[in-house]
Amino acid sequence: MKRYLFWMMAALLACAFGATQAAELVLGTGDVVKVSVYNNPDLTVETRVSATGFITYPLIGQVEVAGMPTAAAEKKIASLLVKGGYVKDPQVNMIVTLMQSQQVSVLGQVNRPGRFPIDGARSLLDVLALAGGISPDGGDFVTLVRHTASGVSKDAIDIVGMVRDGSLKTDIELSGGDVVYVERAPHFYIYGEVQRPGMFRIERSMTVLQALAAGGGLTPRGTERGLRIKRRDANGTLQILEAKFDDLVRPDDVLYVKESLF
Repeated sequence: MKRYLFWMMAALLACAFGATQAAELVLGTGDVVKVSVYNNPDLTVETRVSATGFITYPLIGQVEVAGMPTAAAEKKIASLLVKGGYVKDPQVNMIVTLMQSQQVSVLGQVNRPGRFPIDGARSLLDVLALAGGISPDGGDFVTLVRHTASGVSKDAIDIVGMVRDGSLKTDIELSGGDVVYVERAPHFYIYGEVQRPGMFRIERSMTVLQALAAGGGLTPRGTERGLRIKRRDANGTLQILEAKFDDLVRPDDVLYVKESLF
């Protein structure tokens, strides 16, 4: 329920922010457009932008539109109709019925992974909302992978922190070809004399005491003394550490609760 409310708030913030932005659709290969001319029904056509960036239009033939905003493509077609003497004062309208060129991939721990069109200005929160939000197993950070002039970049973005702080500075506007990946949330394990041994999600700044609470607390036979954490270091060597209540839990920690001797 808490995560549902969180994503409702995130979607509302994204919509509010997105409403202040406007971006014309830029046409690309594979896009399907419907073009019409007012009072000229014979000039209505639905066509796909070819791999070379052209559409085929009645009377004027091949028209290059790839890389152009729809408004610019409308003006170009109107100009060609006038230049050819086909229509005196054409009012051209172009609608993108299928956006194929500008899509973002959303993968990992989201409720509806897939590819989503960038039909106008779309921010990171917008696209996560389209993907149904982060699933209960998803982490607080998402990874954004995108192609730049200097190569491929990869950035980790704190989604939960962004919304909690009410700051959308890192709500980056996405572009076609971007990949958003939501990793699984980190987990820890607890066993021994606890009510609910097993695997649990690590919440932010989670302490050993909070981890014990997640496990349902001690059994009547358990003791708070001699708590141990089994943890692997950077080299993969297993360490057994004495745990204190205010120690922070790390990903893949294994917390062991001993049985009381008395």
